[in-house]
Amino acid sequence: MKDLFGKAMYDFQTNNSPEDIITETSISEEDEMSVEYLFRSYDEMPKIEQKALQLATGKTLDVGCGAGSHSLSLQNDRNLDVTSIDISEKAIETCKLRGLKNAIVENILDFEGEKFDTIILLMNGTGIFGKLENCNMYLSKLKSLLNPNGQILIDSSDIIYMFDEDEDGGKWIPSETEYYGELTFTISYKGEKEETFYWLYLDYNTLQNAAIANGLKCELVMEGEHYDYLARLSI
Repeated sequence: MKDLFGKAMYDFQTNNSPEDIITETSISEEDEMSVEYLFRSYDEMPKIEQKALQLATGKTLDVGCGAGSHSLSLQNDRNLDVTSIDISEKAIETCKLRGLKNAIVENILDFEGEKFDTIILLMNGTGIFGKLENCNMYLSKLKSLLNPNGQILIDSSDIIYMFDEDEDGGKWIPSETEYYGELTFTISYKGEKEETFYWLYLDYNTLQNAAIANGLKCELVMEGEHYDYLARLSI
């Protein structure tokens, strides 16, 4: 991977002529995303993200931390002990420049040695699962990192609304063999194109079933204004 997302964040943090990130998915046209959005303060965050940060307690792991905005809020506003991980080296450099005390380049599947009271995965936290078939692998790993009374706070969206309805109100889904929330994602930045990657949007019922299959309790904490939701998983 060229780490274009990380480069964009690093450019913004270091005032190196940042540009918008161009995103495109298998079911949507090219769209521009301002890098500044990744640097938002708590007050600028959607209510679902604010709720997740309010519910976080104790030793916390922020998975896929990006530019570190959620971690910074927990570290600075709530005084929590936060570990922030991301596969992007430039993202982690950005986090350190912003003042995060414990930011590490790491894939969650390789992370070991510590247990947490709270694990957060926000901004479509299920995205990193990539495909539906990977849910068990990721949920099992996340569960292994929880303290006995710990919690996983994760958000996603049911993107069924993006598919066309037929005359009797049914939804036209591209393929019966694939889950409709499995997308391929491509991002471009400053004229460079990233390798295409898988990104998973999970409807709540599917997440709940996967959680139960992995010995996790699943609660719907909050629903957003656009088919999005926050869930809390616990042992």
